[in-house]
Amino acid sequence: MNSLSNIQEQYQRLNLEEIRITEKLDLLMGQQCDIEAKLRNVSLLVPRLKSVKSDAKHLSGMIHFTCTLAENVSAKVRELDIAKGRVSECQKRVNDLLDLQLCREGVISAMKNEDFEKAAAHVHRFLSIDETTLKLTAGDIAQGPTVDSSLVLLHEAQAQLCKVLQQKFDEAVRDTDAASVERFFKIFPLLNMHEEGISKFGSYLAAQLKEKTQKSLRQADGESTSVRANVYFADTLTVLLESVARIIEIHQPLVETYYGPGRLLQVVEYLQPECDKQANQILVEFRRSRQLDKQIHLVSEVLSNANKALHEKCDPRILDAVLAELTLLSSRTVLYLRFLRRRVANDLEVGITEEQTRDLRMNEFEKLLQNKTGINRAVQELLGHYIMLERYFLVESVSKAVAMDTAVEGSLTSSIVDDVFFLVKKSIRRSLTSCSIDSICAVINNACTLLEEDYALVFQQQCKLGFPSGYLDLTQAYNAIQSSLQQGSIRLQPSDTEKTKANFLTALNNIETSIECIETLDKNVSHEIQINLGSTMMSRDQEKIKSCLAGFQTSKSKFRHLLDFGHEQLKSSAIKPRIKPWVDQLLSVNHVIDEEEFSCYEAQDPFIQELNLHLDGFMSGFKDSLTVNNYQTLIGTLTSQVAQQFEKVIFKTAFNRLGALQLDKEIRALITYLSTTTTWTIRDRFTRLTQIVTILNIETLAEISEYWGPNAGTVTWRLTPQEVRQILMLRTDFRADEIKRLKL
Repeated sequence: MNSLSNIQEQYQRLNLEEIRITEKLDLLMGQQCDIEAKLRNVSLLVPRLKSVKSDAKHLSGMIHFTCTLAENVSAKVRELDIAKGRVSECQKRVNDLLDLQLCREGVISAMKNEDFEKAAAHVHRFLSIDETTLKLTAGDIAQGPTVDSSLVLLHEAQAQLCKVLQQKFDEAVRDTDAASVERFFKIFPLLNMHEEGISKFGSYLAAQLKEKTQKSLRQADGESTSVRANVYFADTLTVLLESVARIIEIHQPLVETYYGPGRLLQVVEYLQPECDKQANQILVEFRRSRQLDKQIHLVSEVLSNANKALHEKCDPRILDAVLAELTLLSSRTVLYLRFLRRRVANDLEVGITEEQTRDLRMNEFEKLLQNKTGINRAVQELLGHYIMLERYFLVESVSKAVAMDTAVEGSLTSSIVDDVFFLVKKSIRRSLTSCSIDSICAVINNACTLLEEDYALVFQQQCKLGFPSGYLDLTQAYNAIQSSLQQGSIRLQPSDTEKTKANFLTALNNIETSIECIETLDKNVSHEIQINLGSTMMSRDQEKIKSCLAGFQTSKSKFRHLLDFGHEQLKSSAIKPRIKPWVDQLLSVNHVIDEEEFSCYEAQDPFIQELNLHLDGFMSGFKDSLTVNNYQTLIGTLTSQVAQQFEKVIFKTAFNRLGALQLDKEIRALITYLSTTTTWTIRDRFTRLTQIVTILNIETLAEISEYWGPNAGTVTWRLTPQEVRQILMLRTDFRADEIKRLKL
């Protein structure tokens, strides 16, 4: 320490250390009494430690003695267990020797009596004996030659029995003796011939299946005039698939009982190829008998040459029956494959514990089903043709419905709506019976495309023609025609103009009804899919269905746009040209009036009653010609046009206080009348107009602050400040400079 600062720093550090040590000493001194008390308690426990030590030594001795005793006892028990095992093994060897003699004698006796079940049981017992151990035992007791001869005899008996069993099984198959076939089938596993038994039994079942199917096909000519002739091949395929399913259902317990679980797939491996072969024969005969290939060729030409006239076309009526049978073929196949997958999967789950092996077997099974010559592939190919044929059927049928479209007496729509949606519904429901998600989605997509293009195009063309001018309300047209008829100046044929008007209104009704039909179709199809396929659809299938059902919403949107277009045409042709001159009559009515003129207006309205009469006559001409929704839309459009035209006329008119009151009465009378003509609310269409009237009816300019700005309350003003000033300028008793100074 060379400096004073270092010395002071060390001094302060020592002081702090002294303070810390002093605090620790004070703490320890404060605990002195507690420590002394604990030490006294410990000193009192010292005499008791000697007795604890003595007890611990005694307990250790007892534990050591018990351990030694237990070790001695367990050693003797182990010796007894070893001795017992040796005795059991000795007994087993002796029993095996005895059983060997019994098997030898039993096999000889059973073979002489042709009691093959009993002989197989003796051989099965013999096969369960370990020959090596048996020979060692026989050598120990000096019976080697006897045992050897017995073994040779039993091996010969096994070979002879196997040969006889195969011969007898083949004879039973040739004699079609089902009871004997089943009898000998049960014997194979007793001789450890599981694979041989399954092979022969599977081949026998496949032969039975072939014979039954050929017999059904030979009956085809005789069934051509029966009630179910149109679905004969679907019925024949159903009989085949039900036969396979029945064979599996009947014989699965037999196989499980005598061969063990997990072997059903081996039986199916013999049955399914024969099933595929017979099914293909049925489908080939179906294509030939129904001339399916010819129809596919004709339809392909029509669809690929849509704009060309062809000499020969496929008749949709004939195609209708073929399509129905195609969907039945598909549904029966799907149900059969679903049954087969469920049975095989359950059997493998019980018979094979290892998941990897089980999955491997299931993959082999799926490969069997997906065979190129299998029924699954053949039906999938037919479904591809079905989708094309169904599309053609729908297109041709709808074209015919469009060509035959006629007015229906007592109906606001024409025949096209019911005809087209009947066909669409029929087509989609038929696809549902195929039980194929891809086919269902394809048909729904084709139906939506047809509605949006071909079907909607009919109404689009009618709407583009527009609502013709001339008599702009049907009442006037009717009165004019009646007058002309009475004078004999025209015949009873309606004019082209009236036909065009009627066609236009019918088209609007058809579009609106079509929207309702699409909504109903969407709801019904979704419900039917859920009922028929909901329990079997995977998540991927559900996504497909959801995606294609969205097409109905797209179609509905297309028709709504088309309906809006039609109403716009009606508005521009029939509503606008008529509303303007009617409302413009307000310009001829003076609204700068005194008390006397106001009273005269009250006694005899100069404007609004006549306007209401015009509107009533106009709407009555459409009421019986439009659907409820279309008529309500027409009134809504009419109301909007009246309000807009009123607003334009008001801005061209001058008012005083009484004139504004008169305008208020006129607007109220108009709203009251129009409210009685519709079930929809129309007051919102007059919001701007009523706000204009409210501003015109203020007594002083200062009163505007009670309605505008912070004092507006819940009222949402649809007028801009500039428009408010413009409205106030219409009052002749308000000064322009004061209006300009208003803070709005």
